[in-house]
Amino acid sequence: MSLMVWGYLVAGLVLLVIGAEVLVRGAAKVAAQFGIPPLIIGLTVVAFGTSAPETAVSVQAALAGSGDLAIGNVVGSNIANVLFILGLTALIAPLIVSRQLIRLDVPIMIGASMLTMALAWDGSLSKLDGLLLFTGIVVYTIFLIVSAYREKNIAADDEFTKEFAQNQPAKPYGWVINLVLILVGLVLLVGGASLLVEGAVSLARALGLSELVIGLTVVAVGTSLPELATSLLAAIRGERDIAVGNIVGSNIFNLLCVLGLASLVSPAPVLVAANALAFDFPVMIGVALVCLPIFFSGYRINRWEGLLFISYYVAYTLYLVLNASGRPLAQQFGTAMLGYVLPMTAITLLVITVQYWRKNRALG
Repeated sequence: MSLMVWGYLVAGLVLLVIGAEVLVRGAAKVAAQFGIPPLIIGLTVVAFGTSAPETAVSVQAALAGSGDLAIGNVVGSNIANVLFILGLTALIAPLIVSRQLIRLDVPIMIGASMLTMALAWDGSLSKLDGLLLFTGIVVYTIFLIVSAYREKNIAADDEFTKEFAQNQPAKPYGWVINLVLILVGLVLLVGGASLLVEGAVSLARALGLSELVIGLTVVAVGTSLPELATSLLAAIRGERDIAVGNIVGSNIFNLLCVLGLASLVSPAPVLVAANALAFDFPVMIGVALVCLPIFFSGYRINRWEGLLFISYYVAYTLYLVLNASGRPLAQQFGTAMLGYVLPMTAITLLVITVQYWRKNRALG
């Protein structure tokens, strides 16, 4: 395996992260100059911008006929977002979970996960499946915008105003500079996606691994770097509710928009591997489901729960490596994870949730 392969991977990841940041900055400031409220910018441009790397990579992979890479990127990113990123962020500081996330966004994330698996159950995602998923993100975005206008959040407006320097006088021809930033960001995203896909495919062939495994691990974590940076910085700054909302919103966007768009532009149906349906999709759904009891118990993610998330991510990655290398232990390990460890954890979290609910009811 040549150094050029690693060069493609590193260069692709760097270009994706820089491109996403430049695109978000330029688009947010253009939107602000047209009088779009800051909160709406945060719910749309900024939230979607952090998922721009996943979009670029999955669309590029679908166009190149690498369906496993497109699927692995999204499924792996959603698993890594919750288990790795939220887990690591919660270790830094316990995270606050807003009631809206529990009432609305987490159930939507769970529903989107189940819908995607149902559509992929026949072994592929067709253009019709892609249209259905993409329609979902359009409806979800419209709902967010309408809700934001009805329930104006002054604190959030102040936060985004400060973030994007909207309280400063507009510079002459500033919109031209911001449009250039948008174009530069798009070019960097497309270029970075091309390099990353080419490097990932070459790496898979050199190591004898499937594109699905590379997508679920290297590519998934790489394209989740913007979410990682956003959540860690939010936790360090004390904006611990934003850290959780960023992850949940990104997961919804990955399933509905990224996979929807990839399926729509693909010249042929995006094939879904049988082992992904048998293991990785159930893990993704299980990860989404486990968010409800953890988030509900105290409306926060404690450090021990963050450690639990990271432990599961290590176990999941270990299974992928063992299975890809053909080790006989892989099947027993995967069976133990799906048949014993995950159900026992779910029961434990359910008991904690019921105890918390009874305690609140007694106090109320």
